[in-house]
Amino acid sequence: MPRFKDYNYSQHIMLVISLEEQLQPSSFWTIHHLISDKIDLSAFHADYCNDKIGRPAYDPALLLQIVLFAYYKGITSSRQIEWSCLNNIAERGPI
Repeated sequence: MPRFKDYNYSQHIMLVISLEEQLQPSSFWTIHHLISDKIDLSAFHADYCNDKIGRPAYDPALLLQIVLFAYYKGITSSRQIEWSCLNNIAERGPI
């Protein structure tokens, strides 16, 4: 009887991925550039009160980039946005 290596589709794998290399023109890169370099988001920063205590928060710029890119792709459901972030490397960002 032949012997085969065991495999498991539910196993986790580790991949070394440079998120910056995943940002391609006319994709998430365009929104990243717009939010990071052109729009002032300091109004969002005033609402955060975790300077000394509390868990570090996600940067509002990153969250806005994810939502705008999802809307650009026609994804408007928050559950679908979450699924896309978990399963698509280009949309995940540095979270």
